[in-house]
Amino acid sequence: NPSTLQPFNPSTSLKLLLLFSHSLTDEQRADASENWGITEFLPLPADLQQLFSNVPADLPALDAYLAPICDWVGKEANAGDYVLVQGDFGAVFHIVSHLKAQHLACLYATTERQSIEMPQPDGSIKTERVFRHKIFRRY
Repeated sequence: NPSTLQPFNPSTSLKLLLLFSHSLTDEQRADASENWGITEFLPLPADLQQLFSNVPADLPALDAYLAPICDWVGKEANAGDYVLVQGDFGAVFHIVSHLKAQHLACLYATTERQSIEMPQPDGSIKTERVFRHKIFRRY
């Protein structure tokens, strides 16, 4: 239950609970550690990751579907911890609203698109777009 969060103690380690479908990049890990004080990264258990990564498009409401994920966060998070939430728009809105009501800080990653031009042997230019992590931002 998120209302029973442990009080924040600056001498304890801060966790970043990961509610998203990708793996953190080295840049993201460094940013979280250096700028947010994160010392532990906690991914969803496999069964909950499966739920979060595959939100059914035909469900009229997500409350019951996402309840196990919200319950997991409530059990794992301590005051001062952060939750990275990115995914299905409706699921993100529901989870962030729920967690903010429980006084948990929710983050998302911002990216910057970069174009890389690569000359080809035939003289043409191939353009590849790369997304680079910039910062984490609070919801």
